[in-house]
Amino acid sequence: MAAVTGYDVAAFLGQPEDATLADLAGQHAAIVTAMARAYTRGKGFDPVTGAAFDDVAAVITTATARLVTNPQQATGPTTVGAIIRPAAAVFAGWTLAETFVLNRYRARAQ
Repeated sequence: MAAVTGYDVAAFLGQPEDATLADLAGQHAAIVTAMARAYTRGKGFDPVTGAAFDDVAAVITTATARLVTNPQQATGPTTVGAIIRPAAAVFAGWTLAETFVLNRYRARAQ
C-alpha cells in the first residue's frame, strides 16, 4: 500500500519519463484520492498511513489518468489550425468498474 503518485499515473499512461505529466498527475491524484476517500467514508484506506488499499489505488490511478489526459474536461473535438483532435476521455464520475471496487468499502444506509 502506498499513496498514488503522479509518477504512478504517468507510468500507467506509458510516459514514466515525462516529468511535466507526472507533476500534473500528482496534483490530480490528490484530488481524486480525496474524492475516493469521501465516497467510501474513509474505508479502503490504511488508518495509520492513510494510503489506499491496492484495489482503491487502482481506481485512483485510472480515474486520475482520465482526468489528466483532458484537464480542461472538453467534451467535444478541438481544432488547432487544420488539425481536428477528437474528444478525449472526461472524468464525469466513477466508471462502472471503479464503482464496483469503491462500493466494496462504502457504507450504505440500511
